Amino acid sequence: MSISESESKGSPDQRLIVGILTAPELPEEVVADIKEDLAELLHTQVDRDRDWQVTTKTDPLSGTEGYSKAILDETAKVKEQEGWDLAISVTDLPIFFQRRLIVADADVKRNLAYLSMPALGAAPIKKRVREAVIQLVEDMHHGEKSSDRELREGEHTLKAAVVEKNEEELMTRRLAERLSPISRQTYARENSDVDVRFLVESRFMEFFRMISGMVLANRPWTIFPAFKKVLAAAFATGAYGLIFPNLWGMSGAFTETRLMIMMVVAISAMVSWIIVVHHLWEPTSDHESAYLSRIYNAATVMTLGIGVMFYYAILFLLFFFAVLLFVPPDMLKEELAVTSVSVFDFLTLTWLVASVVTIVGAIGAGLENENTILKATYGHRQKLRRKKAKEEREEEETSWD
Repeated sequence: MSISESESKGSPDQRLIVGILTAPELPEEVVADIKEDLAELLHTQVDRDRDWQVTTKTDPLSGTEGYSKAILDETAKVKEQEGWDLAISVTDLPIFFQRRLIVADADVKRNLAYLSMPALGAAPIKKRVREAVIQLVEDMHHGEKSSDRELREGEHTLKAAVVEKNEEELMTRRLAERLSPISRQTYARENSDVDVRFLVESRFMEFFRMISGMVLANRPWTIFPAFKKVLAAAFATGAYGLIFPNLWGMSGAFTETRLMIMMVVAISAMVSWIIVVHHLWEPTSDHESAYLSRIYNAATVMTLGIGVMFYYAILFLLFFFAVLLFVPPDMLKEELAVTSVSVFDFLTLTWLVASVVTIVGAIGAGLENENTILKATYGHRQKLRRKKAKEEREEEETSWD
């Protein structure tokens, strides 16, 4: 675990400490990037009569609980241990209420809240997290009732230009929020564990928002180094194949539609093989909800798909330069039985070779770093976090003894 603080000033009586509890990886990175601005923004937009201090802490357990009450209880425990006045947990897990995607919950009575990053979508994630944190602090500090909010608007009318939004909105009305609005709901205390809940309104669009956010949390750009070994083997195989004119003639006979189908099949074959070999498919038995298992698997497929497409693009560029360098235009013209060749003919040959070697290389290809691939999936990350949280609890118990 790591703890860091942003600077604050003023007497202790005027100071409020906002603790942000983050899951490891992407939530930790995003909060670290926005933390320095938060104290000043809270001062200008939430309460000018207070000096704000923002503290962050990374807790692996906050990235393993997929239920609202469990997240808030864990946040409450850390809040008490650290002596925070308000606490917000930022998780990379999708949270649901009756199959509705929850963006954030706030327990105003206990000054607790959490934010689910996948519900914010893919980008611009830092701005969205910053706006959401400010709104949640606002709800906890001033109360969730509309009368309290109206009174505060009368007291403080000056709003910073950084966040221009209606008081009932979790974030500014960007295109994503217009297509998939976020609604704010308040609950009677006797009927709910939370006072304020933000939900994605559109049932249709919430899936795309959630999946894009989950893929972002998987950080697909981190898995490409694991493809270096496969990329080298595929390029060597394709370069050797270019020596023989068989592929040259085939490129002239293939239509764009057939080449497109081959590319899709090649990428799908590579993704499927990686999932099978590294046991990345989440069985329903591993989750209480079959729906959760399905969305985990969808996020895994899309994450690997992005990684493999990037691999394919690099392979395509390498082969394009190889074709230009090693395939004489006159010989290609003779093989294709045409009067002249153009760049399009070289691109077609490149496209065919890239797809063929990807299909061939998909079966039996060994990725260079299996752990890199595993860490890009929700199931494996949760297992690692549970293990780390268990070890930390055991260390704490040992230190007490």
